[in-house]
Amino acid sequence: MLHSRGKEKEQQEAIEHIDEVQNEIDRLNEQASEEILKVEQKYNKLRQPFFQKRSDLIAKIPNFWVTTFVNHPQVSALLGEEDEEALHYLTRVEVTEFEDIKSGYRIDFYFDENPYFENKILSKEFHLNESGDPSSKSTEIKWKAGKDLTKRAGQTPNKAGKKRQHEEPESFFTWFTDHSDAGADELGEVVKDDIWPNPLQYYLVPDMDDEEGEGEEDEEEGLEDIDEEGDEDEGEEDDDEEGEGEDDGEDD
Repeated sequence: MLHSRGKEKEQQEAIEHIDEVQNEIDRLNEQASEEILKVEQKYNKLRQPFFQKRSDLIAKIPNFWVTTFVNHPQVSALLGEEDEEALHYLTRVEVTEFEDIKSGYRIDFYFDENPYFENKILSKEFHLNESGDPSSKSTEIKWKAGKDLTKRAGQTPNKAGKKRQHEEPESFFTWFTDHSDAGADELGEVVKDDIWPNPLQYYLVPDMDDEEGEGEEDEEEGLEDIDEEGDEDEGEEDDDEEGEGEDDGEDD
């Protein structure tokens, strides 16, 4: 009995010591987070001139951003045909993290004059307050008459009552009005963390349709070669059979 109580006491003391050590680990983790944040803030400032230079160079390439978005698997899934048409007028994208980094960021989309809306810039901001509660706000899109893409999505009439094979996704532009879950905004995070650091890798993705087309052509050519070889083999067999017939006739 005494032995059992001694073991329990020993275990309880061990648990208390583990808790003390864990508190030390947590304190170091908090200290590390603070120092990492300072490093991120420093390098965020150092990166800005390079982002600016990159944006100036991208401006020389027509349709850079629409191509980048279409080539990105997650973003392309959000694009309808008319969204793509509108994004052909997109000339510049800028992601700006707030100076302290931890409180949020803003994404700006710059557009040329276009037939869809009056705005030259569409922006969406994500904020994290001191309590850690996320929120977002964005530019109100001033649509031109009859051009509101957010009202057209999913309203294409079915031909002869048949279901459409390819459902049009909800318009990309509804993202500017959706503030329902600012803490888990997938598109915002993809643009900030995946596309913005290196958009060139998505711009340069080869067109899979072209590659598939070439592959099919190669396969067809291969089949043709096989057929031709087959025809030649059959021709040779026929010649052999005729030769054998003649030999039999001579023997008789």
